[in-house]
Amino acid sequence: MNPKQEAFQSLPAVDKLLALAKVKLLISHHGKTVVTFAIRNALQSYRTQMEKGVPLPAEEQVVEQAEQIIKLLESKSLKSVYNATGVIIHTNLGRAPFGSDLLNDSMEVLKSYNNLEFNLEEGKRGSRNEHASRLIKFLTGAEDVLVVNNNAAAVMLILRTFARRKEVVISRGELIEIGGSFRIPEIMKTSDCKMVEVGTTNRTNPDDYRKAINPKTALLFKAHKSNYVIKGFSQEVGLDILAQIGRETGIPVVFDLGSGLLRAIDIPFIDTEPTASDALTKGADLVCFSGDKLMGGPQAGIIVGKKNMIAKLKKEPMLRALRVCKTTLALLETACSYYLNDRVLKEKNVIFKLLNRTPDENRGMAESLSIMLQNNGIDANVIPSEGQFGGGTLPDGVLNSFAVQIQHQGSNRVRSAYAEKMYHALLMHHTPVVGVLKQGAILFDVLTLFADELEPVAKAIADVHGKVND
Repeated sequence: MNPKQEAFQSLPAVDKLLALAKVKLLISHHGKTVVTFAIRNALQSYRTQMEKGVPLPAEEQVVEQAEQIIKLLESKSLKSVYNATGVIIHTNLGRAPFGSDLLNDSMEVLKSYNNLEFNLEEGKRGSRNEHASRLIKFLTGAEDVLVVNNNAAAVMLILRTFARRKEVVISRGELIEIGGSFRIPEIMKTSDCKMVEVGTTNRTNPDDYRKAINPKTALLFKAHKSNYVIKGFSQEVGLDILAQIGRETGIPVVFDLGSGLLRAIDIPFIDTEPTASDALTKGADLVCFSGDKLMGGPQAGIIVGKKNMIAKLKKEPMLRALRVCKTTLALLETACSYYLNDRVLKEKNVIFKLLNRTPDENRGMAESLSIMLQNNGIDANVIPSEGQFGGGTLPDGVLNSFAVQIQHQGSNRVRSAYAEKMYHALLMHHTPVVGVLKQGAILFDVLTLFADELEPVAKAIADVHGKVND
């Protein structure tokens, strides 16, 4: 037996470790299955380390490693974070926050059984597709509605249902990428249809569409440029004109509204954003959009439009793989109910609540946070900042806000190193705070914070500041 094998043989046996008093205590708290798993993994970890020359561990070291594994097993990877970035719909931070009103108002239907697929009037099996549809039809003026698990799925379902092995005409200026793998050309390809590009990146006119139409054309497709802006020498074909071309040629028009609104809202920042109801009024046959961006609800893809087309979508076998659960439907229906009354919407929809906050309110919050930090011995001051709507929406809009900046003494290099350490240490805090690194400083934008979050955010910053400065 070679020395390495002898060392492996010297590792404490699992049964011997399980008999230790400290491990028995662990078993009483966490159960034997979990503790045994942790010990086996700790031993395997040490075997790997010993391959690289690490000496044989003591029993105590293996138990400590097992304890760390148990902590990782029992800790949740999905955590609540404080968003101090100034980006309201932060794609990486869960997009639209639900808020306590939406959760509380949806809880009654979720905490026990519900009629997800049961028709109470007829006393027999029903369809989950009916939930939320009445509200959305009223709010948008649509003939019918279908909800799937996200807007990319909505686009794919539409393309596969109506344009499989056929052609779809779209302007080159609308070949959008929302993020990740959601690019219109790739979605077209995956949906087994041929994309026909018309016009140029910056200019497309009605005749470009007319010339591209042939017997193989299945759809005229328009995508809202929700996350970028083309300025200068540019031209696009409006939805009303495209719908007219569709009627002339008998080709259905689909509008991917992306992060669009259900209906117009009396908030200046979003008063130019297209709405689902307006798109249908202009003649689109189908409109699809997200539920977790401007709507302020759960992740969902909402398709509204002509009844006969929605009926065909409901028969597509792929729909079963894209359907939504009871949680999504309950949250979506509740979120839609807020749109019946503007006052309720601005009070309960977190997105619009943040947008409706005045500059003085934001300044007051920033000053409160700054004072809390100063009371903890941290040199902080309030500066103007520019927030964003985020989430691939309203790319040209800037939200005037205020941020708290920590003043750290020393050279630029020292200040920059401090900001970096603070930023990453706050991410690892037991109550993570996501700030902004900007020009060698760390900032905390209050646009995306709420009044009751200021105190825990200040505490987390003070905790981390003390450790970084040690």
